[in-house]
Amino acid sequence: MLRNRWTKVLVFVASLAPLMWVGWRAYNQNLTANPIEYITHFTGDWTIRFLVFTLAVTPLRKLLGLPDLIRFRRMIGLFAFFYGTLHFTTYLWLDKFFDVAEIWKDVYKRPYITAGFVAFLAMLPLAITSTTGWIRRLGGKRWQALHRLVYLSAIAGVIHYYWLVKSDIRLPAMYGAFVGILLAYRGVVWVINRKPRAAVKRPVTAIS
Repeated sequence: MLRNRWTKVLVFVASLAPLMWVGWRAYNQNLTANPIEYITHFTGDWTIRFLVFTLAVTPLRKLLGLPDLIRFRRMIGLFAFFYGTLHFTTYLWLDKFFDVAEIWKDVYKRPYITAGFVAFLAMLPLAITSTTGWIRRLGGKRWQALHRLVYLSAIAGVIHYYWLVKSDIRLPAMYGAFVGILLAYRGVVWVINRKPRAAVKRPVTAIS
C-alpha cells in the first residue's frame, strides 16, 4: 500500500488539512479575539509537529520493517518548511509589518525570537536542496551531512516554543521529549554501527 501513488496523494492532502482548517475558521471569522496570535501559534505548532514527523520516519521505517516509508520523508519535511514559512511570514507581515528595525530589536532582545530565526534558517537550505538534482550535485554523503541541519531546526524549534510560553510548558516539553527520543535513537544506532569497525584488528604480520 505504501508504494501506491495514491497513498502519497493522501499524505499530501492530509498535510494540507491544517491549512484548510484554519482557512475555514478564517472564512467563518472564528480566529478568536486575537487572530494574529492564533495564526502565529497555529502555524508554529504545525511546524514543529511536521519536524517531529520528519524525524520519526527513519526510526519507524527500521523498527516496523517498512522501508517504503522513506518515500514520504521529503514531502513531510517540505511541509515542515511550508508551515514554518507561514509562521515566519505571519510574524514579519501581520505582526511587524516588515518593520526591519523592530524585527532586529526583537531578535536582539527576545531569545525566543532568536531561537525561532535559527530554526527557520536551518530549514531553508534543506528545502532548497530537497530535489534529486541537488543530491546529484552535492553527492550522497555531503547531502546527508547538510540535511542533518534538521536536528538543529528541531532543537531550536523546541527551545523557541519553551521560551515563548510563560507558565504552561506541557506542549513544548512533550515536543522536546519526542525530539530527544528520536535523536537519542539516532545516537544509539550510530554507536552500534561504529562498534564493529573499532573491533576490527589489524592483521599480524609474520616476522621472518
